[in-house]
Amino acid sequence: MIDEAVDAFFADRKAAWLKKNVKASMSEDEVKQQHMECEAVFSLQNWLPNAAKRAGQISISTHPCTFSHPSARKNKNGYVSSIIAKTAHSNDGFLRSGNVDVVADALGNAAALDVYKFLMLVMADGQTLLNHLEHDSDLAKQLFRTTPSHEESDYAALKDGFMAMTSTSDEVITSSKIKQVYFPLSEQSQATHYHQLSLLTGSGIVFELRKRLDNMRFGDEIKLAREQRKANLEHPNHQEIIDLTTIGYGGTKPQNISVLNNQNGGKAHLLLSMPPKLQRRDIHFPTSDFFAQVLRYNHCKVQFEELDKLYRLPNEHFNNMHTRAQRDELYQSVIDYIIEKMFLVREVATQQFIATSSKLPKSQQIWLCEHNKQERLTTDSWLDEIYDGMVNFVFHGYEKTLGKKAIMFGHEEYRHMKQVVESNKEILR
Repeated sequence: MIDEAVDAFFADRKAAWLKKNVKASMSEDEVKQQHMECEAVFSLQNWLPNAAKRAGQISISTHPCTFSHPSARKNKNGYVSSIIAKTAHSNDGFLRSGNVDVVADALGNAAALDVYKFLMLVMADGQTLLNHLEHDSDLAKQLFRTTPSHEESDYAALKDGFMAMTSTSDEVITSSKIKQVYFPLSEQSQATHYHQLSLLTGSGIVFELRKRLDNMRFGDEIKLAREQRKANLEHPNHQEIIDLTTIGYGGTKPQNISVLNNQNGGKAHLLLSMPPKLQRRDIHFPTSDFFAQVLRYNHCKVQFEELDKLYRLPNEHFNNMHTRAQRDELYQSVIDYIIEKMFLVREVATQQFIATSSKLPKSQQIWLCEHNKQERLTTDSWLDEIYDGMVNFVFHGYEKTLGKKAIMFGHEEYRHMKQVVESNKEILR
């Protein structure tokens, strides 16, 4: 064969054909007959001319009209012209056709999709078979001159057949079902002339976006990052994509829209395209005590109220694994709030911390100031005071929130709170 990709393509087709046609009840001779017929059907001498005849049933397009409306392809004027954008790459900062390396899409008769897949095969040099055919490369000539005569005319005939996928008529046809804009040009004889713009979807870019987003959301790197986060360990590449919307094209028949749409199950992702919500952040670096000046008990009101419900359970219900785990999750939720504020304060430390006027305890200076980062990472002596401050916030926050209804804690519960706090040691550094 000419290339491994071509080998694999025909191997898959042969396997599918045999699976469909060879029955368990067949005799050995009948099975051999089916194998011989399969080899004949998928021999280049037979398959290429047949595929060339069917190629015209598929139209390659970088911007299929069917994404605007499933019935937009055909109307009383004929088939809507296929658009193949051939724009050059430019480092202009825009996300557009030409600046993203994507495969071309196709639409048409589903029975001819194998022809499209054949032309989209990527050869060893990184170019598609269609590119080789367009440029009359040696590989294309060698592959398509498979008839016994090996004449130039045979190659030209096959090429013309396959290139029908990319051919466009001189007559430009559109559809009223496509989203269109009529742009005024000039007024002559009291009549306004318009330039008609048809807004089409660059499906290759749409599904390349889905591919990249899925890799960012479900790839090995993000899985590792999430595991590190659960273990309170730092990971340099932890990033999440939020507020995504999934849009469906074609309903239960995505194949009616395009080839790429069918390959992706008709689903694509949309990024949030709303103006950002600007929130005023009054984060001030504390001058005397982080726990008194930055934290607010009412920000954890829900957690404290849920803790109270657990504390009031009968002993036989409270002293079980599930209830204790739920209690520790609520403790951790309050601790997460403290840690979030810690990071926000660290962000403004460089600009707002003034050593000469600060009354902040030494332990909190080590904890919050970036110029003390080395000491924070290499010593532990300062941590006990931070642990106590965090436990006191949980301890007194519950009492302040519930008031006279609060249950008095014993020393054992205090010690347990501290154990939960200490489990966050690495992220506190």
